[in-house]
Amino acid sequence: MAGTGRREKGQTLRGSRIAVAIVVGVLFGCIFAVLYPHGFFNSDASTPSRRVATSNLQVGSSSCESSERIKMLKSDIVSLSEKNAELKKQVRELSEKLQQAEQGKDHAQKQVLVLGKQQKAGPFGTVKSLRTNPTVVPDPSVNTRLAKLLEEVAVGKELIVALANSNVKAMLEVWFTNIKRVGIPNYLVIALDDHIVDFCKSNDVPVYKRDPDEGIDSVARTGGNHAVSALKFRILREFLQLGYSVLLSDIDIVFLQNPFDHLYRDSDVESMTDGHNNMTAYGYNDVFDEPAMGWARYAHTMRIWVYNSGFFYIRPTIPSIELLDRVADRLSRQPNSWDQAVFNEELFYPSRPGYDGLHAAKRTMDFYMFMNSKVLFKTVRKDAKLKNLKPVIVHVNYHPDKFPRMKAVVEFYVNGKQDALEPFPDGSD
Repeated sequence: MAGTGRREKGQTLRGSRIAVAIVVGVLFGCIFAVLYPHGFFNSDASTPSRRVATSNLQVGSSSCESSERIKMLKSDIVSLSEKNAELKKQVRELSEKLQQAEQGKDHAQKQVLVLGKQQKAGPFGTVKSLRTNPTVVPDPSVNTRLAKLLEEVAVGKELIVALANSNVKAMLEVWFTNIKRVGIPNYLVIALDDHIVDFCKSNDVPVYKRDPDEGIDSVARTGGNHAVSALKFRILREFLQLGYSVLLSDIDIVFLQNPFDHLYRDSDVESMTDGHNNMTAYGYNDVFDEPAMGWARYAHTMRIWVYNSGFFYIRPTIPSIELLDRVADRLSRQPNSWDQAVFNEELFYPSRPGYDGLHAAKRTMDFYMFMNSKVLFKTVRKDAKLKNLKPVIVHVNYHPDKFPRMKAVVEFYVNGKQDALEPFPDGSD
């Protein structure tokens, strides 16, 4: 038993020595690893001068490389700037094309809003298309001063509007006197000079004078009827943008009834006509004869007498605003053009190669109710039955002696003087 104990003790002692040796070896290994990370035989340690030379060479090489690198970076920056400018240009062009495309789609999109979901066609004779375009969203920021005034003057978001300068002061008085007599509350005079502002205020007439605009005001202050008439298309745009329907009226008009009681309001533009009977007012098939064509000598044409640009009702829709823009643009580029001719051309000419026609709904007013002076003096005053008809308005558009004929119209229809219209010829002298 004692021998066995001595053997176990000796084995334990030897195991302890081995463990200590291992620990010591590991410690020495760690120390040498820290002190000599590159080993005992590192060539750099044995040749310090070469290491210094190599270090200097690396610094010089790095400096040259940095200089070249800077030049390359500068070149890259210039190249990227040029590409960026080109990309910006392309983005602008694409944005413009996209905007044009969106404008082109706008009419169709508006129609989709009105039409809603697709529908099947009904039985024969029952299909009716929609004729009323949606109104625009009002934008008070266009003219906050006018927007505030219209809130006070308009009734049901609509009003009568007339432009006037001092040249038509006498006729203007007849105009607003009869509007007041009929009891029409929603009307407004756009004064084109300060004298008309004072005149309207002294007669308790709603008046608005635009902010100064030298390009327009120079014409407004001194222009005649046609010059002033051309301004209305540009001025009316703000009314439509503000969300108001406008019954545009020239000054040579006598109001005998409230016109708002006789409007349909189902079209973009509802206008009185220069026609004097059913054919000329509402359209007819005019046959053109060309004998040289033999069998095909007869060519059928559709004709209608023009709308009068001095009295029309226009709703605040996209086609209506486009119409005003088109007419105003053409008149600015063709100052000698007649505004009524341009108004009708833009309203009626169809699309064709190189030209996109206006997609606007139109309605012709009853020519006996919204009467021009040709109808009155050439036909109505000579017919016993028609003389008993009381029109909504009479527009003295066919005759240059406007003021005396306006007073005669008042005498005949308002004061009952049966011979008041007799002294005047059918046409002009």
